Amino acid sequence: MTRVLKIGGRAQADPSLASAIRAATTGDHIVVVHGGGDEVSTLQRRLGLTPRFSGGRRVTTRDDLELVQMVLSGSANKRLVALLISEDVRAVGISGEDDGLLHARATLRETLGEVGAPARVDARLLELLMANGIVPVISPLARDEATGLPLNVNGDDAAAAIAVALGADELVLVADVPGVIADGVVLRDLDVEQAVALIDNGTARDGMAAKLHAARRAVELGVARVRIGNIAAIRSATSGTAITLSPTAV
Repeated sequence: MTRVLKIGGRAQADPSLASAIRAATTGDHIVVVHGGGDEVSTLQRRLGLTPRFSGGRRVTTRDDLELVQMVLSGSANKRLVALLISEDVRAVGISGEDDGLLHARATLRETLGEVGAPARVDARLLELLMANGIVPVISPLARDEATGLPLNVNGDDAAAAIAVALGADELVLVADVPGVIADGVVLRDLDVEQAVALIDNGTARDGMAAKLHAARRAVELGVARVRIGNIAAIRSATSGTAITLSPTAV
């Protein structure tokens, strides 16, 4: 079984994360994609810059992109790799830029700047690492298909594209909430139409809306199930909110 875990920046601070991922590696192939947006924003503010977002996605100027690379492919990536190695997990940190893993298109440059939508994934490096018992830990940077220059990619979007390319059995979007919440209640199951309705009616906004959009793309392109939840969703197959193509797909 192949599972792709997307670990949000806040979830990375949970002291139980590394042990949860270690437990998941028993019997499964695991790929980790990570974010780190809060850390990027903190660095921007220290430098007198103001973080900006549109639709739950970071607006990234060319100058911002260098900071994004420093944090995501540098400190955040290596910190997560070190945590996993400390739990006896064989892990290697890479970027979506490495070996042409992730290619993207900057389709919304006027509003988002140097941000790309995943266009193509070359999963050969990931397959090689997994075949040798190594967990790839991936920062969501990509190569611009048109220019070859770097692009920032929303971590949920990157994880969804990678899950599709690997034919993953499951994509788990790990956040700091127990799932998709409506009227104070965690929803256990959604089909894609219900997920879109939550975005349209404003129940899911910003980062959660971005997660539901990514989940929709993943299941429509062949991933059997996506779950959104907290660290417990890594350990338990019933934790969080499951998104499937249709109600009968569960």
